Amino acid sequence: MECAVRSRHPTVNCPVAVSRIMRPDDANIAGNVHGGTILKMIEEAGAIISTRHCNSQNGERSVAVLARVERTDFLTPMLIGEVAHVSAEITYTSKHSVEVQVTVMGENILNGVKRVTNRATLWYVPLSADNVHSVVKVPPLQYSSPEQEEEGRKRYEAQKLNRSESKQRNATIIFPTINVEPCTVGYSQSSLIHLVGPSDCTLHNFLQGGVTMKLMDEVAGIVAARHCKTNIVTASVDAINFHQKIEKGSVINVSGRMIFTSNKSMEIEVVVDVDHVLKSPQESAHSVTAFFTYVSLGKDGTALPIPTLKIETEDEKKRFEEGRERYLQAKARRTGEVTKKCQ
Repeated sequence: MECAVRSRHPTVNCPVAVSRIMRPDDANIAGNVHGGTILKMIEEAGAIISTRHCNSQNGERSVAVLARVERTDFLTPMLIGEVAHVSAEITYTSKHSVEVQVTVMGENILNGVKRVTNRATLWYVPLSADNVHSVVKVPPLQYSSPEQEEEGRKRYEAQKLNRSESKQRNATIIFPTINVEPCTVGYSQSSLIHLVGPSDCTLHNFLQGGVTMKLMDEVAGIVAARHCKTNIVTASVDAINFHQKIEKGSVINVSGRMIFTSNKSMEIEVVVDVDHVLKSPQESAHSVTAFFTYVSLGKDGTALPIPTLKIETEDEKKRFEEGRERYLQAKARRTGEVTKKCQ
């Protein structure tokens, strides 16, 4: 971790940089770095800089917790043996939240070549170190111009609206199925049950957002591999919203199912259900929902065609069409970005 100055001034935004060499136990089945590992590193950098900023003035001590991750694109694969450089910078603050921009670069330490592999935007909320149910006021950020502050405010309002809509979205529990045909939703759907232990948790003894995202990516990867029977890699992650805290000792069920397939990509819905174990069953609920997009790769690293998803029910048809709409929106956004760069 690198930070030249540890200032107590509330408007100082000291960037955080974290570097780590990627080792064989970070690999996915394709031999590249697991997407969940990158997501976890991104979240850790965001948590560090957010917590540091929220404690940059004299007042109540707090710990920043992840509330939302905007859409994250995996631009190029991170390779085993490379050094991952994760840098984080605060770009906007509201009264009770912090926006963090994170950039990930992969460095080949043999020749010094670097390239950007990921960019992400995360939102954090500071909770009192003494009372986890109390949200602490965020110190203001010094902006370079009124326009920069206004753009940040617009992003804040947009994510607030999307977060509210996603909380109301109907994400049904995914139950296991038997004797199903290949390329159907039931054939590839998967789930993982995990007991939240001390090493998974923040200082508040709640599950870290980065650990949650890593588990979600693992389940999504299993769904994608079952559907394609090939090597697969994470291409992007739609906005991830964290709707409730998950306590140490809880049991989480991370489940995923195929929603949509195009010729070269597939979208997987992942739902995290939490069982507080020691509380009444009525308190079990969806905690996190997200959509992961994967691509299938051949041995030479080129994208392979995706087997068409076989739709069997009206609910699957509805979800497929919703996935198609997200796919077309993402495609239009990428086309717009390329056009802008060429102008």
